[in-house]
Amino acid sequence: MLPEQSEERRSIIADHMREVITLLGEDVARDGLVKTPDRVAKAMQYLTKGYHQDPEEILRSALFRENYRQMVIVKDIDLFSMCEHHLLPFFGKAHVAYIPNGYITGLSKIARVVDVFARRLQVQERLTTQIKECIQKTLNPMGVMVVIEAQHMCMQMRGVEKQNSITTTSDFTGVFQVQKTREEFISLIR
Repeated sequence: MLPEQSEERRSIIADHMREVITLLGEDVARDGLVKTPDRVAKAMQYLTKGYHQDPEEILRSALFRENYRQMVIVKDIDLFSMCEHHLLPFFGKAHVAYIPNGYITGLSKIARVVDVFARRLQVQERLTTQIKECIQKTLNPMGVMVVIEAQHMCMQMRGVEKQNSITTTSDFTGVFQVQKTREEFISLIR
């Protein structure tokens, strides 16, 4: 997205936020709220910047031929996302493993792929699958496994109000379909 498009969109989002704040019963001209629509617009653009990033290109930018065929794990990757159902945050950790098949990628690129998909309006289940599919498609490894553990503010702040609940999702391909391989991964991330 071009910078001028970003500024134009930010202005439109801020205008809508002024209307939302007013509809909630607040005075948008009140001292503490005057700049809030602009701050929210800027924050929302940052929190959804993953729509304008190519996760496959991120992986390809540090692709190296390597004859390593053992499990590569990047665990405890912090993630922050926005639930598409309530526009409230969910946050937690992603654990990603793959078994190379001739190519490896820079370790930081795995964390960046998590960020790209997390910085979109999401559900945890889709986020888990998108990370797995991107790595599988781009690196063509012998297998990929992704586990995400997250807390959802939509469950903690509203609705059931369960403060200590954690949601765990997983998805896998290739050699991770073998239970022994999955168990090795799970034991290594614990």
